[in-house]
Parts: sequence; C-alpha cells; structure tokens
Amino acid sequence: MFNLFKKKSPTTAPTAAEAPARQGWLGKLRAGLRKTGSSITTVFTGTRIDDALYEQLEEALLMADAGVNATQFLLDDLKRRVKEAKVTEPAAVKALLIDALAELLAPLEKPLSIGAQQPTVIMVAGVNGAGKTTSIGKLTHHLSSEGASVLLAAADTFRAAAREQLMVWAERNTVEIVHQMGGDPASVCFDAVSAGKARGKDVVLVDTAGRLPTQLHLMEELRKIKRVVQKAEATAPHEVLLVIDGNTGQNALAQVRAFDEALGLTGLIVTKLDGTAKGGVLAAIARDKPVPVYFIGVGEQLDELETFKAREFAQALLD
Repeated sequence: MFNLFKKKSPTTAPTAAEAPARQGWLGKLRAGLRKTGSSITTVFTGTRIDDALYEQLEEALLMADAGVNATQFLLDDLKRRVKEAKVTEPAAVKALLIDALAELLAPLEKPLSIGAQQPTVIMVAGVNGAGKTTSIGKLTHHLSSEGASVLLAAADTFRAAAREQLMVWAERNTVEIVHQMGGDPASVCFDAVSAGKARGKDVVLVDTAGRLPTQLHLMEELRKIKRVVQKAEATAPHEVLLVIDGNTGQNALAQVRAFDEALGLTGLIVTKLDGTAKGGVLAAIARDKPVPVYFIGVGEQLDELETFKAREFAQALLD
C-alpha cells in the first residue's frame, strides 16, 4: 500500500488536531454501551474476590452477548491475571478485565487498506435493516474526506428505495453513482467496476441487496455478483465487507459465519452501537470467527463511523 490520500492514509493514527473529534466520538460510544457496561462493572462493587464474583461476571458477560466460548476464555484469563497481579480488591479486577478484553479483541483491529489497486473494489453485504446502505454512505464520506475519489454501485436492484437512498448518499458526498431501474445486480456491478477503471477512481463501493443467510437463492446472487466483478477486474473484489447490527447479539455471529462461507469476508462494519446494543458480540466474534472489524458506527450522522480500536472499545464498554 502507498499513501494515496492528500490528507492522510486510512491507516494513519489521528493527529493532535483530530484527537478532540475522536474523543467526542468515544463519548458517544461510551454512552451507547453504558447499559451493558454498567451491568458488568456492577459486579466489581463488592468487597471480596470469590467464586460469587466470577459467577456474577459470567452471567453479565453472557447477558452482554459475549457467548459461551468468549465468556469462558475471558474468565480463565482474568483469573490468571488476578493471581499473577496478586490483586485483592474487586475494584482492581475491572482494570484487568479491560486488559483481557482488549487483548482478546486485538486481532480484530485492522485498518482498511486503500491504494494498492486502482480502483480498490469494495463489495458490501448485509441483511435488511442492519444499516448497510447508511454505512456505505458514511464510508464514502470517510474515504472522500481523506482524498479518495469514490464511485458507488447501486446493485440493490430488488428494492427501488435502496437505489434512491444510495443516490441521496451519493449527492450528499458529491460522488458519482452507477445505477439502473430494476435490472440485473451483477450487470450494474460490471458496469460500475468498468467505469471506475475508465474514470481513474480510487474506490468502487458496491451496495448489494440485503438478504438473510437462509435465503439461498439470494446468497447465490451474491456469489454471482462476486464472479461478475472478477470478470470486470480479475483481482477484484479487493474487500468484501459485512455490515452487522450490534443489537442482534449471537445472530450477528451466525451472519458472519454464513456470509464468510459464501463470499470470503475480509472485514466487518458494526452498526447501531448507540443505545441498546450489548457490545459483547465482538468478543464472541473475536473468539469464534475473528474477521477484522474495520469500522463501528454509533449514529446516523456522516461522521459517526470510526475505525475500530480494541483498547478504546474495551475501555468504552467497561471503564
């Protein structure tokens, strides 16, 4: 990868000038995860570190959608850390849990790399209601603000409103869009990738139709789109992203497994971490299906999509 952007590469850490904005966004994330975080941290308000504390913590983690495997892993790791640090106060155990969670989530922390190919073709999938098209709009804003030229492909031709919604995002971000009224989604993708190459675009973002993993004919349509994209550009798609709703708990993990089997996922965007989301599902993903989390979203505004940082997330959840 090379530094394509005029402002900064997506892999670059925030500058001092950007830090306040990042802190403001982290405040929103903490607020969104407060309900879950408080149910976990309440465990550490007692006076003793004993089996009862760990049992309460186990229940809290399971209720936070961390899943059985990740919960057991975190408990075992936490007990080891408590023993090694010779901690005697429950309040001090919370800091060790933050360390354990951050370490578990660390493999999910990976930047989205843009620039090694031109255009970089990003295919985005997700079930209806997950916030897929909105996330594409936010991702377009994120990439455009860093200097990348983006072309959108409205390949969700099954739902007219999806095409119109993406056209609105294209207008808001002042980017070009390839679309059709009805028609074959794969054909739209072929045209978009070909146009991206001809126009020298840095990124082609492909919005596919929302579907459930159990809708086998629609999942096969996704595979077809991927094959047709490869006909337009042999090395594409360079990224295959799945948008998952942070409120759906263990169902999100099932979606990751199903879409990965069908498409070979390269990254995730986790949305709606802004109120009722439990957040623990990221621990389950890290333990059971560690697909990188490129971005997390906390609201509907263009700037409410940020890169995922494992320690930031652990602190927002538990601190």
